Amino acid sequence: MRNTRLLRPGRRSALLGFTAAVGLSVAAVTLPTSAGAAHHRPVRPTIVLEHGAFADAASWDGVVSRLQRAGYPVVSAANPLRGPATDAAYLRSVLDHIDGPVVLVGHSYGGTVISQAAAGREDKVKALVYIAAFLPDTGESSIGLTNKFPGSTLGEAVESVNYALPDGGKGTDVYIAPEKFRGQFAADVPKDKAALMAAGQRPIAAAALEEKSTRAAWKTIPSWSLVTTEDRNIPVAAQRFMSARAKARTTTVDASHAVSVSRPEAVTRIVEQAARTVR
Repeated sequence: MRNTRLLRPGRRSALLGFTAAVGLSVAAVTLPTSAGAAHHRPVRPTIVLEHGAFADAASWDGVVSRLQRAGYPVVSAANPLRGPATDAAYLRSVLDHIDGPVVLVGHSYGGTVISQAAAGREDKVKALVYIAAFLPDTGESSIGLTNKFPGSTLGEAVESVNYALPDGGKGTDVYIAPEKFRGQFAADVPKDKAALMAAGQRPIAAAALEEKSTRAAWKTIPSWSLVTTEDRNIPVAAQRFMSARAKARTTTVDASHAVSVSRPEAVTRIVEQAARTVR
């Protein structure tokens, strides 16, 4: 007889309702019921995946399926894309509903979010994995790090939408023009798949890219980084600089910014490397 266990008793039903409301994808891990077997097969860490701008939780699907087959519980979280402080607070609320250790994975701007969300949560978050991502230090912004090195063509591919805020103010969202999406974001993704990604992309608040980080969890939590050499969003030189500064265990792959879609096996491999260090 085997049972499923992800949450403390009494909280599983609450989280199921919560995940249905916010669109999280949760996979439970099966554990043996005998004390002796449990001693030899400890609970695996939960892998929490945070997407970045111009993507959504579905961008992790290929990674999620591989991690689930390997026996890991997985949460593919919805990123509000409103700003590092707001998005990190939301991600922390997700972490609060998970028992046991966590490996936190961020793609692109999601790296900025996990760096802030995990700070001070070393009791929960045991490893950070950055996938073609930002690893900002305190006082740095995503746009500032992008412009620190040449190579990004994102500015030529994005369009903006202005909207009114409830308080009477105005906001601006940015997204990649659909006709430029594949070349800019997902050049190594099949054309039909890239078209679906372009149609379903999540825009990010322009202010989020300019907002400065206030915490840098990679200073206290072991980190891994996957650098993408064909990236047109974040220059490869910027990725290497940030990874080296954080002393992250770094792997390089010839892939576009959409590496979780085009090379899910490479992404899964580095996530599992981090997960295996968790005791």
